[in-house]
Amino acid sequence: MSWGTDQPGYPPEQPQGYGYGYGYGDGYGSGRQQQPYGQPQYGGRPYPQQYDGHDQQGYAPEYVPEYASADYSAYPAPEQASGDTAQLPPVEGEFAAATEAGAKPRDGEPEPEPAPDAPPKPAGRDRYFDTLRAVALVRVVTYHTFGWAWAGMVFPSMGIMFALAGTLMAKSLERPALKVIRSRIRRLLPPFWFWGFFVVTAMLIHDWMPGWQIVYWIVPLGDPPGNAWGEQAWEILWYLRTYLWFVLLSPLLLRVFRLAPVAVLVLSLAPILVVHFLWEPPDDRFGSALTDLATFLFCWILGFAHRDGVLQRLKPFAVVVLSLAAIGYAGWYAFTHQAETGSYDLDDIPLAQAFWSAGFVTLLMYAKAHFRIDFAGLARFKRLDRIVTIFNARAVTLYLWHEIALILAVPLIDQFWNVPAFETYLPLESQWFMFGIGWILIAVFILLCGWVEDVAAKKKPRLLP
Repeated sequence: MSWGTDQPGYPPEQPQGYGYGYGYGDGYGSGRQQQPYGQPQYGGRPYPQQYDGHDQQGYAPEYVPEYASADYSAYPAPEQASGDTAQLPPVEGEFAAATEAGAKPRDGEPEPEPAPDAPPKPAGRDRYFDTLRAVALVRVVTYHTFGWAWAGMVFPSMGIMFALAGTLMAKSLERPALKVIRSRIRRLLPPFWFWGFFVVTAMLIHDWMPGWQIVYWIVPLGDPPGNAWGEQAWEILWYLRTYLWFVLLSPLLLRVFRLAPVAVLVLSLAPILVVHFLWEPPDDRFGSALTDLATFLFCWILGFAHRDGVLQRLKPFAVVVLSLAAIGYAGWYAFTHQAETGSYDLDDIPLAQAFWSAGFVTLLMYAKAHFRIDFAGLARFKRLDRIVTIFNARAVTLYLWHEIALILAVPLIDQFWNVPAFETYLPLESQWFMFGIGWILIAVFILLCGWVEDVAAKKKPRLLP
């Protein structure tokens, strides 16, 4: 997920978030189908999303890993006509001073024209993207509770999170690349270290003997190691690793994209075809990372296309037809190759995941640009708007701790059976009941651990944004 905004008046950026054999978010390459909690342990990995900072109104932008807080100054300026709210350039000089003082220019004096190179005012929060990110996080938790294979088809969370992160990264790279990368890493690593301290300590207590690969618990350029006891907790880290690599590669990717935007966007699906049909990556950390990058490369580049206004210039007919064709191909491949994976779950089939996410997310992003959707009316629903704000401000915390919350929900519910009233009146055997308990525990972790995201963003720690 792309985290934070380094623009004046905005908080620093915050981060957002599959791999063969090393804990792919929802089970890529693991050969194991996601199982609901309370059933035999599963091998699937979650869909997180990106993580956002807070703007001056207290809203929290952005994804996992861009796991991500959002840089909402990252949205296109008016001349890019991307569908985001246009902002008038600020006035300067004497007229600006008079305006700020609440006075009008003196009679007979013309209003000065704004300087031609005056930067636009920072854009406000885009609630459409905020809402997509929040829904993506809910879908991740739902999938890891119930293990529904169709969940990824209804809402491909990871593709959405990477596309939003790509949009934010493209905007941020209007500043020096090293500064942007340093800011993204700063927002990502402290919450990861804080969470990792508890996970690593617990695994050491349960007889884990780490080798030199423990360095990946410091900087997750590869999948951090662990033992089977803690697998359900650390398997989600594929998203942080993939996000981190996309952040590091973005200066080069953006430069290549701007040479031939439409051609590069279409060709960004080529790597997954090569990986699937022509060359099988090794079954190690390198192969896992390469497969995940190839799977979500299109979505990341699609974020560039949205930021640069490329999507809006495309013909609606072509966008809709090609998107539906990609979704159709992905669905056909997933349902006709179930014998290879034992399921049509997209998280087990990188090729299908890549094309389904490409088509689905393109339609969402194009609708945003073409119809200028902003979900500004969400502010009328105070409670819902507040939830969206918290989810975006605490996206990294929610993503990292949600698996632990779901794991702890099982022994907690076991204790309820010892209370006769609970046994009689509560649906203790229901997965939905566990889902509700899981969200209560997630809320507790947000309150107890979310402040680390504020520290990473160099802001005053708060229980809630």
